[in-house]
Amino acid sequence: MNTREIVFKPIGFVSNEVNQSKDASFDWASITSRIILDEAFKEFTRGLEKYSHILVIFWMDRPVKKKLMPLVHPMGDKTVPMVGLFASRSPHRPNPAGLKLVELVCVEENILTVRGLDAINGTPVVDIKPYHPGYDSLEETGAPPCNPNQSVDG
Repeated sequence: MNTREIVFKPIGFVSNEVNQSKDASFDWASITSRIILDEAFKEFTRGLEKYSHILVIFWMDRPVKKKLMPLVHPMGDKTVPMVGLFASRSPHRPNPAGLKLVELVCVEENILTVRGLDAINGTPVVDIKPYHPGYDSLEETGAPPCNPNQSVDG
């Protein structure tokens, strides 16, 4: 296992009314949050208001502590077959990094108002990127058939 350490410094923090972790059935789409960036980054938001959506990368620093499990039920639904942790969106991960595409409601210097961010109040924000439909979306998605003995070139 690689033991190199990576250190992130938050660029800001989430502010909303959700103060504790929620289960998978919680309706995050109805939550409006403010991302309050450090004052040093207020010029970094110039032009961001032209986008309807942004990608928010955040650090889930307060997930409910659970033993890491290699297999989980997606969305905690025990009626769905188990999959490997990396084939799920479980917050219980070796590195609890979060990535969420959210609606950008408003940009006011260093404060971004967003809708649908599934992060609790006080969550550190690591980075923000604009969402580009032609670049960030795929027309067709799915799981390709996999032969582990086949080379990447085919």
